[in-house]
Amino acid sequence: MSPNSFFAKFLRFIGIVLMGLTGGFTLLGGIGTTCAALFPTRYESMAALASFQWLYILFVITGIAIGVWGIWATIKLVRGASDSYKMSIQALIAGVLVGGYHIYMSRMLRGKSMPVDAVVYVTILTLAIFLLFRLPYIWQGVNFSKSSTRSNLPAGGAAAIALGILTLTIQYTMASTHTWGSVNYADVFNASMTGIGVGLLLFGAGIFVSVSRVWETTCSSQVQERSA
Repeated sequence: MSPNSFFAKFLRFIGIVLMGLTGGFTLLGGIGTTCAALFPTRYESMAALASFQWLYILFVITGIAIGVWGIWATIKLVRGASDSYKMSIQALIAGVLVGGYHIYMSRMLRGKSMPVDAVVYVTILTLAIFLLFRLPYIWQGVNFSKSSTRSNLPAGGAAAIALGILTLTIQYTMASTHTWGSVNYADVFNASMTGIGVGLLLFGAGIFVSVSRVWETTCSSQVQERSA
């Protein structure tokens, strides 16, 4: 498979978008664990976590760190860096291991573990797809280090837009697992989340606009050369 084939570009597009979403989802999950980690006794369903507060503080720190790691890996994938795939796999494996242990402890202590489950399931899906990329025939085309930033920019823009939508809607999608006493505790940091979400949407849209202008300029140049 050629790195410049449509199918290879499509697979890289899917990989970059999934990696960006996974990194962002993990980051938001780490931030979202803050309330349970710092104030477990405030919520009846979280009171059982009090004796393991130190562990949940570590879950917050590692969740944020792995999320940032995943987002940085996504940027490297877009740039076609030589270590981008390795970094992505490392971040995904770390996410599965830490998230899996988080699920185990939460189910043992309070009988349920959502929404950590959702973060881990998305991470497992992304990891499975990235491992499939290593199949010899597929890897010949997908190999991110042989791709150009220019060809990967649309995927970067799509990832930014997807992250923006996730950031703007997280308080609604996570409401069912963060509502106690008719209060949705996921509905916090509204100004910050709105600003970040809108910023990501604009950034992603800006990437698409810049790419379309480059393509338009390239096509015009080719037409002029043929006419000459």
